Amino acid sequence: MAFHKTKPPLYPKSHLVAASGIAAALSIFLLVIPTTDVEARKTFVPLDLETGHTGEPSRLVHSSPELDALVKETVTLPAPLPTNGSTQGTAAPEASQPAATEQPVLVSTETPTPLKPAEWLTVTVASGDTLSVLFNQVGLGASTLHSVINSSKEAKRFTRLKVGQELEFKLSGAGELLTLRSKMSDLETLQIDRTDNGYAFSKSLIEPEVRTRFAKGNITSSLFLAAQEAGMSHNLTMEMANIFGYDVDFARDIRKNDSFEVMFEELHVGDKRIGTKNILAARFTNKGKTFTAVRYTDKSGYSSYYRADGTSLRKAFIRTPVEFARISSRFNPNRRHPVLNKIRAHNGVDYAAATGTPIKATGDGRIVHFGRKGGYGNAIVVQHGQKYKTLYAHMSRFANGLRVGSNVSQGQVIGYVGMTGLATGPHLHYEFQVNGRHVDPLGVELPVSDPVPKAERTAFMAISNKMMASLDQQSASQLALLEP
Repeated sequence: MAFHKTKPPLYPKSHLVAASGIAAALSIFLLVIPTTDVEARKTFVPLDLETGHTGEPSRLVHSSPELDALVKETVTLPAPLPTNGSTQGTAAPEASQPAATEQPVLVSTETPTPLKPAEWLTVTVASGDTLSVLFNQVGLGASTLHSVINSSKEAKRFTRLKVGQELEFKLSGAGELLTLRSKMSDLETLQIDRTDNGYAFSKSLIEPEVRTRFAKGNITSSLFLAAQEAGMSHNLTMEMANIFGYDVDFARDIRKNDSFEVMFEELHVGDKRIGTKNILAARFTNKGKTFTAVRYTDKSGYSSYYRADGTSLRKAFIRTPVEFARISSRFNPNRRHPVLNKIRAHNGVDYAAATGTPIKATGDGRIVHFGRKGGYGNAIVVQHGQKYKTLYAHMSRFANGLRVGSNVSQGQVIGYVGMTGLATGPHLHYEFQVNGRHVDPLGVELPVSDPVPKAERTAFMAISNKMMASLDQQSASQLALLEP
């Protein structure tokens, strides 16, 4: 009987069992051994199958689709920790044995990055910038901005920005706001500092040095140009005009070759001039007549200007309610009205000026009319005691806070030039009444205030004589410098 030799299977069962055992062992190793050890020590175990019973070497595992699903490639195994100083690998511990309690200590060799030191950042306010925009520019968020501006009532001043203003931010190494400050003027600096209790506001003020200075000018074309050439600011020139405004009508009386000499206070921070303060003494020559003024503060602390002989410069009324305006129409009872084209008395003076030019009350008094008044348009009427009354017409708008019954003081702004009512252009119509009768505001004799009190006349004259002598001395010195 013939027996046919059966061909053995391609992968004997014993091979498959062996492969499964190896895969299970690998899983245990990978679960038990710590990851750091896996990364620290690696050994490569080739997975070769045992030789078959036929004596022929078995094929590689990757040649079988079934084994490929179990083990695709060479697997990296961790090497066991050496014991007793041996460098040889040891067998893996059984699952029932406890894992080793000692772990390798990992020491970082990297140097920690130090925090940046605090630094100052400066930003300049541009047109359209808000505080939020500036905070964003330096990397600060809305929460910091909210904390800063709500830390106090004074802190809200930082929200009122001006173009060209500089803000300085001091930031910590972590980018947190430590200090915010801004120089509001040459004399004032605002600052906010971070504290344990939030942000704290502070303000520093510099007390300027007061120096006495002399200026002299000769008018050839205009008062302002002559004053500017003499080194006087616009505000100082206006103050001089106000002082002499009772005697000189600067809208119509200035002539070529009129002159002035002024002793005034100048403010300095170091070598920088930052402004002016008070005129101490002055002389103004107009049409050949010289007027003098001396500042004097009485025992009660009230300051005013008097002539060099002690009589008062201040009158109950100033001549003009609008500074340096042009007279466009004078007082004329027989004038033909430019709009109505018929004879209608012009019971006041018209001052042509740009719309919005401030209008000042010419004397202390109480408002008896406020609002529209026929052809006068927007008008205000002020009662000055029992005898005098003034009217201001054609205003574009009124000053804030006024109404019928409001008290106004001499020189206070009560409205602004316009052309409401029957007007052909922007101007102020100004009327002056004495006991209910219209008089020419430019020609009326204005009442004068009281002179220096008798009890203080000696003290005043000592100051006045000193000031007049200083004006003479400074004027002579300046003249000597101009001579060849």
